[in-house]
Amino acid sequence: MDTFGLYFVGFAPIFIGAVFVIVFGFIIFAIISSVKQWNKNNNSPKLSVPAQIVAKRANTRGGSGNSSASTTYYITFQFDSGDRLELQLSGKEYGMLAEDDLGVLTFQGTRYHSFERK
Repeated sequence: MDTFGLYFVGFAPIFIGAVFVIVFGFIIFAIISSVKQWNKNNNSPKLSVPAQIVAKRANTRGGSGNSSASTTYYITFQFDSGDRLELQLSGKEYGMLAEDDLGVLTFQGTRYHSFERK
């Protein structure tokens, strides 16, 4: 076997191991981040404040070939102070709300609870 072949045979397991560690690291990081956000939301106060819907957006992923599409819905609320907050919500809630709606937003951290129109 030539020198390149010996080098490649020694390098391949190291490369595969490194890729495995990197992918596994990203998965662990995502899980830890999700748990931290969930815990932060649980420890945040549940607030009900006057707000206006200023923007709606939907993010669709997948849907090519045999895979199905997945859509995530977001609404941006603006408070009397001028501050804005974008929250993720269900498709049903998203469809019931319109830009420029005024009402009372109830949320906890980054967790949407409800929006009652005035």
